[in-house]
Amino acid sequence: MLTDIEIANQAKMLEITEVAEKLGISPEDIEPYGHYKAKLSQSLFNKLENKPDGKLILVTAINPTPAGEGKTTISVGLGQAMNKIGKKAVIALREPSLGPVFGIKGGAAGGGYSQVVPMEDINLHFTGDMHAITAANNLLCAVIDNHIHQGNEIGIDPTRIMFKRCMDMNDRALRNIVCGLGGKVNGIPRQDGFQITVASEIMAILCLSSDLGELKSRLESILVAYSYDNKPIYARQLGCCGAMTALLKDAINPNLVQTLENTPAIMHGGPFANIAHGCNSVRATKLALKLGDYCITEAGFGSDLGAEKFFDIKCKSADLTPSCVVIVATARAFKYNGGVPKTELKKENLDALKTGIENLRIHVENMKKFGVPVVVAINRFYADTDAEIAFIKGYCEDLGVECRLAEVFEKGGEGATELAQTVCKAIESTKGLSKFKTLYDENLPIKDKIRIIAREIYRANDVVFTSVAEKSIAQIESLGFGGIPICMAKTQYSLSDDPTKLGAPTDFDITIRDVTLSAGAGFVVALSGNILTMPGLPKNPAAYQIDCDSQGNISGLF
Repeated sequence: MLTDIEIANQAKMLEITEVAEKLGISPEDIEPYGHYKAKLSQSLFNKLENKPDGKLILVTAINPTPAGEGKTTISVGLGQAMNKIGKKAVIALREPSLGPVFGIKGGAAGGGYSQVVPMEDINLHFTGDMHAITAANNLLCAVIDNHIHQGNEIGIDPTRIMFKRCMDMNDRALRNIVCGLGGKVNGIPRQDGFQITVASEIMAILCLSSDLGELKSRLESILVAYSYDNKPIYARQLGCCGAMTALLKDAINPNLVQTLENTPAIMHGGPFANIAHGCNSVRATKLALKLGDYCITEAGFGSDLGAEKFFDIKCKSADLTPSCVVIVATARAFKYNGGVPKTELKKENLDALKTGIENLRIHVENMKKFGVPVVVAINRFYADTDAEIAFIKGYCEDLGVECRLAEVFEKGGEGATELAQTVCKAIESTKGLSKFKTLYDENLPIKDKIRIIAREIYRANDVVFTSVAEKSIAQIESLGFGGIPICMAKTQYSLSDDPTKLGAPTDFDITIRDVTLSAGAGFVVALSGNILTMPGLPKNPAAYQIDCDSQGNISGLF
């Protein structure tokens, strides 16, 4: 069996100008980065402004497992399948982060015969967006410390700096550091820390901004610190937002690539869904909606995280109306949720499957609460048995939800034509009258909104707020930011805040240990459990398997 990168290397890619031409994009509206990838310019947005939108399809999933569920693979395969059945579809995905690429998860370009290419470029440096975000973030951090060193005119309290440095790599040693050591010439000693770039507020701002003007305005609104007299200090007071915008002027433009079957794909932005809002950029999604009759996008991790934030943060902020939700599920994930260890998932185990599949029920019920049609996609793996697939189909029938098999890893778009037809039928059944609604009124108090998410989506009994969280909430509401959405930071592996509680846990509370304000992004982050904004590498990271020969050929990337 060929590896993902071997399959990708055999692809017959079109020149990026040809991919653009398929969408009616003229050469003057793209900025090529080599032969097979390009930035889409602002002029294209201007030309398409009055064109009607296509239908928005969200691909989400059950709670992920260490075995992987293939949400991106299904997104790519569904896009390819749409084109096979005569529909004009554009795929809108997130960019991979180097943290997972070199860590445990691997890349985020799909897999098998449902990948976006050039796979190695996309998974490594791509067009430099991650680096631009990192540079803009760290410029602000450098200016904060320099302001303190140069006399601290606005009275920044060094013990209450809220904005952290970032880098796009997993590095647990940088979570908590002391900087400014080495005497007066090297700054003021203080405690600091790093977070991964995809968890930074700059990433969220880039993904939620409709244009460069909005991006600059959001940068100016970042809460960076508090003063000695407990007053908020925003980025606009430090005078560097123009320079930050300059660093991001190209990064804000979405990237055009293609799938193995030459289906157009727009990749832009890459926030994690367990510690950020987990959706690709508003600009990429809106552009895909103008360029195609269907836009297929994804939200990170399970629907309890990515999809909820897609609806309550992204759709609310950008005035988007989704037409259908596809929930990706796998037999092996159900068996894992039913207590089977990762090493035994290839063996048939209907008893474990019956226990673990309750996780799907919660996700289906949750997605229906947003008023959007739901379809389940069974991502079939080679070891799945007919009996396991038949049970899942029967379970979905009992739930009253449409379910289709997807074999896109092995067959590409051909493996999801039935899924594509079912999704189109589900959209047509609404006759264009969407009943989409968000989960909560964003003007409710912060604690009430968190409780609604915890009870309605996670199925928790209640929410416990630590004294630190209570104090933070009071501070945020006193600043006038109580009426904005909530971005929950929670483990992706469980509906609860305990990653060991698999399946459909009951009788538990969610503990909120702290709450932070992302004023520029326009949401409040509620931190639960032991969730970290800077991951660490595993004992045997994926980086150990990646190599590059003297001719520049990369191997081991997945």
